[in-house]
Amino acid sequence: MALTQRLEFRQSQSLVMTPQLMQAIKLLQLSNLDLTTFVEEELERNPLLERASDEPAGGEAPAEAAEFNDSDESGGSNADETGTGEAFEPGQEEWMSKDLGTRAEIEQTLDTGLDNVFSEEPAEAAARKAQDAAPSVYTEWGGGASGDEDYNLEAFVAAETTLSDHLAEQLAVAFSAPAQRMIGQYLIDLVDEAGYLPADLGQAAERLGASQQDVEEVLAVLQKFDPPGVCARNLSECLAIQLRELDRYDPAMQALVEHLDLLAKRDIAGLRKVCGVDDEDIADMIGEIRRLNPKPGMKFGTSRLQTMVPDVYVRPGPDGGWQVELNSDTLPRVLVNQTYYSELSKKIGKDGDKSYFTDALQNATWLVRALDQRARTILKVATEIVRQQDGFFTHGVAHLRPLNLKAVADAIQMHESTVSRVTANKYMATNRGTFELKYFFTASIASADGGEAHSAEAVRHHIKQLIDSEDPSAILSDDTIVERLRASGIDIARRTVAKYREAMRIPSSVQRRRDKQSALGNVLSTASSDRSRNTEPA
Repeated sequence: MALTQRLEFRQSQSLVMTPQLMQAIKLLQLSNLDLTTFVEEELERNPLLERASDEPAGGEAPAEAAEFNDSDESGGSNADETGTGEAFEPGQEEWMSKDLGTRAEIEQTLDTGLDNVFSEEPAEAAARKAQDAAPSVYTEWGGGASGDEDYNLEAFVAAETTLSDHLAEQLAVAFSAPAQRMIGQYLIDLVDEAGYLPADLGQAAERLGASQQDVEEVLAVLQKFDPPGVCARNLSECLAIQLRELDRYDPAMQALVEHLDLLAKRDIAGLRKVCGVDDEDIADMIGEIRRLNPKPGMKFGTSRLQTMVPDVYVRPGPDGGWQVELNSDTLPRVLVNQTYYSELSKKIGKDGDKSYFTDALQNATWLVRALDQRARTILKVATEIVRQQDGFFTHGVAHLRPLNLKAVADAIQMHESTVSRVTANKYMATNRGTFELKYFFTASIASADGGEAHSAEAVRHHIKQLIDSEDPSAILSDDTIVERLRASGIDIARRTVAKYREAMRIPSSVQRRRDKQSALGNVLSTASSDRSRNTEPA
């Protein structure tokens, strides 16, 4: 076979991911906070981008500002340099250039005296009095006036003390030996936000090159720090530390703390047997346990919660439908300064500078278009979700329909991946609360009679309603719930009911029976004690 050279033409199609396309895809899945940060970075990087504001254009000065412009600020007199200003009248120029003469001549001309007839002006007296008086408010000490536009109240808010800082301050006082301080600081760094240490501290001793006894001695001191219960390795130890602080850690209470599993199961009979006390004492002991703090570190340095801002508003329409609109506050508004680019293009002579500003113009134009396309896509997807889930907005979660990404994508003629990116980190404010867009996409559960499928979220809501309305004397098991759901037309398996119940953190039927009977017994005992107290003779 001979090797030859030849030219061939081939036609093919391929998807080319340009940087602009990749960033446009990235913009779709950004939340409003992340999008604001991205736009701020672009505004700092691109000189041709500017924020869109409601203020008048920079070339048109307000009437008040133009009226009070000084000649020094404009580079000289308008009448002399530009020729467009109004010239002084001859009488005015003559009056300004005229010598007024001596004080006697001025008094005779103006027919008045120039002496100050008031010994002290009211404004001067008030100013002198205010200067001599002590400041009455904090802002007068240099904090700034509250009426100032630049006044920032957050500048006076003290920083929150974290749990680590609070423990470190006590560590500096509790130990003087450098080795013990090093061990203590290492243990403090291991404390989580709830105030707990890892259960096994053997690795800490090995890493520090210290003995286990030295670590235990330092730990014993750390467990006496404020807040009580900090630096514990488990819940029992945390409660025991707090009870010792209250001088209530007797043998009966120790037995109760060591058997918290019985308390979680509401096994009061088992607790009475373990602790060796009667019903009244065990009730008092349980009340003391409930008053303790199981997470002592949570009151220090908690992270500040950010208010969730919805991207879309859904409001009832006048025709009985629903109006979907974007939240304009979450949409960054930027403009391309074409005037600035035109002026620069006339003055720039270097090829490198020209290419830089050309790229800046292209990037700015692309960003404006990408933001507009992002807003349109979000509105289109949200409108289709509202149309598909009209029953939810009208009647509630029980009428939530099963919905997937493909159904919405086919309806608006987009790809499923685009819909998935649009619904990520986006929220919708409705008449029934604020929900993430992902909330409206639920799996479908077949109908028992072959009718329309049911939404998984609606089935969860139905299960919760059944459990909330059950009689304490007839607790519903998972099998009973399955039978009632099938009677309602929902074909579901028992393991699915158990999975949904556990996801909603609802205990089993055995645990619910024990809890409700215990609560009912407490109510009856309280009622009987009140009745006996009322029947006592006065």
